[in-house]
Amino acid sequence: MRLIPKQVLFFVAALVCLQINSLGQINPATNAQNSPEIGVIEHLDDYLPEGIYLTGLDSQQVLLSDLIDKPTILNFVYYRCPGICSPLMEGLAEVMDRSDLKPNEDYQVLTISFDPTETLDLAQRKKTNYLNLVNKKEAIAAGWKFFISDSASIAKAVQAVGFQYKKTGNDFLHAASVMVISPDGKITRYLNGIYFLPFEFKMAIIEANKGQSGPTINKILQFCYSYDPQGQTYVLNVTKVAGTVIIFFALVIFLFLILKPKRKEV
Repeated sequence: MRLIPKQVLFFVAALVCLQINSLGQINPATNAQNSPEIGVIEHLDDYLPEGIYLTGLDSQQVLLSDLIDKPTILNFVYYRCPGICSPLMEGLAEVMDRSDLKPNEDYQVLTISFDPTETLDLAQRKKTNYLNLVNKKEAIAAGWKFFISDSASIAKAVQAVGFQYKKTGNDFLHAASVMVISPDGKITRYLNGIYFLPFEFKMAIIEANKGQSGPTINKILQFCYSYDPQGQTYVLNVTKVAGTVIIFFALVIFLFLILKPKRKEV
């Protein structure tokens, strides 16, 4: 068997590193998923179970299943979080403000604390903070609901959606991810990370309304598209896509030239 020269291995490794770097930072949800204790295990096409009780800002206890009557974004955080919970909810606030879909009409967002010790006062303060970041305050206030819950309901909810976290001291280690739920309670999409592309957000909601599930494609979309601040929209980044295609074919040709069998001299 012919061994691959070290120069070829180095060249391949360099190309891989180049592409990883071009995609940006690794998603914490993807990193955490490799751990048996922390991360997100996608349960696409599963249905949320009955018996998950939440307490809203009006102090009324409700069933999660009774709240879901439209496409719903589930957002599990803990309000005291010193880490990624705040940027995650800032990302939600931003994409809700920029989307042409109407909160509380086309969809809703349910933010649920997975820390059973947290209070409604803290949940209310957090909601007020994030509403101060948006322009569509009235619509988003109606469509973005904040909850606390008991330990049994929290355990049932996070297990159903595959959201895994670990308590460490007074805080928790967890991933940044939201789940998209259809009006009949089916998990149709996961959006990972702390930044959400408006068209991916809209696509996930429209497909959830139809009960269609889809893969997690956030990183691919962010790589292929760039935001145009003048047009206020996302456009295909031809340079990145073409560059990737060129590098791929150059690698194929390079490997072919290096590894092809040499003709025996007569």
